[in-house]
Amino acid sequence: MKANINNIREKISLACKNSNRDENEIFLLPVSKTVDVKKIEEAIDLGFNTFGENKVQEILKKYEYFEGKIKFHMIGHLQTNKVKSIIDKVELIHSLDRISLLDKLEAEAKNKGIVVNCLVEVNIGKEESKSGIFEEDVLDFVKEVSIRDNVFVNGLMTVAPYCENVEYTRVYFKKMKSLFDEISKLNLKNIDMKILSMGMSNDYTVAIEEGATLIRIGTSIFGKRDYGVVSK
Repeated sequence: MKANINNIREKISLACKNSNRDENEIFLLPVSKTVDVKKIEEAIDLGFNTFGENKVQEILKKYEYFEGKIKFHMIGHLQTNKVKSIIDKVELIHSLDRISLLDKLEAEAKNKGIVVNCLVEVNIGKEESKSGIFEEDVLDFVKEVSIRDNVFVNGLMTVAPYCENVEYTRVYFKKMKSLFDEISKLNLKNIDMKILSMGMSNDYTVAIEEGATLIRIGTSIFGKRDYGVVSK
């Protein structure tokens, strides 16, 4: 795992040099879905304290196991009926993608007297298989967030269409950065464009070159996933 992480760090550094960016601007989020706690403990020993998960049940199990010693990001699709169980257990929700979820987050956060931090998920490739708001609808959506009190948007997230040639993903990341910058200029209440979450194991170098501030890396850190294994 250490060698994997060192390799990723080197590629981050090169991507930043190619785009005249400071590599300290890039937050590397290990995606630990299906990864057992022993591997997570190994990653903790290598300096990580925040992990991305995509299933509520798995977050709850790992949250209990680690007793608050590490932080979790919810990066997968979030059902409204699961909001209550994790709203105070995750540092950031990457997948705010519809009004019904916004309303539920607002209600549950208000009940708990907290503010929930989110990223708006954008379906930048308009793929039927993926969640997220279409590019042309994002501005209206963030304006809806701005009239709430207990939901705060810290930026945007996307999963770009998979391409064998990663250069073909560049156009999608450029669109995301343009949208990110456009929203930044609006100065809306409860909206602060600090995080642009885009780029995974296959395309993170291109994402960084086009403005990503957070990359979500699973396979390149932990190896090929075994979907028969959960967290025990």
